[in-house]
Amino acid sequence: MKPRPPTLRGKKRYILARIDPIGAGPEPREFYYIILDSLTRLFGDTVAAEVNMVLISCESGYAVIRCTRGFERQVRIALSVITNAGEQPIAVRSLTTSGTLLALKSRLARLPRHQGEDFGELSLSGSTYSARRYQGQKVDLVEKGIKSQELLFLTQDDLEEL
Repeated sequence: MKPRPPTLRGKKRYILARIDPIGAGPEPREFYYIILDSLTRLFGDTVAAEVNMVLISCESGYAVIRCTRGFERQVRIALSVITNAGEQPIAVRSLTTSGTLLALKSRLARLPRHQGEDFGELSLSGSTYSARRYQGQKVDLVEKGIKSQELLFLTQDDLEEL
């Protein structure tokens, strides 16, 4: 079967989104269902089907999402209302929209990777936390432990009080 010429293909848009906090992003399959659930709850099954949303990649704190042209606003709205993945609190911020995947990937290559410097270990309330400082004033504390890990988010003012 011959591929359709570009003039007959459906127009797509690609959305680049950042997942915060760093390292707390869900698995790609779980993240796809979270976005789809958000779309369905906000706009209904019919619009969610018309959007034809596909999660292309979800790695290192960034996600690339494909949708039908004209529905990128609905996808960005659905991303902005996501507040958790399971019991893990997350925030998803749409950064840019593009008509080609190549342009979006070149933009992704220029973005800083979410790599924080180790800040050491800290004890609070009888728990030991591993601290990581990220760009700006942000410091994340991840509880040391095998089972349930807890994330704490501190600002520079909080650090000065400690």
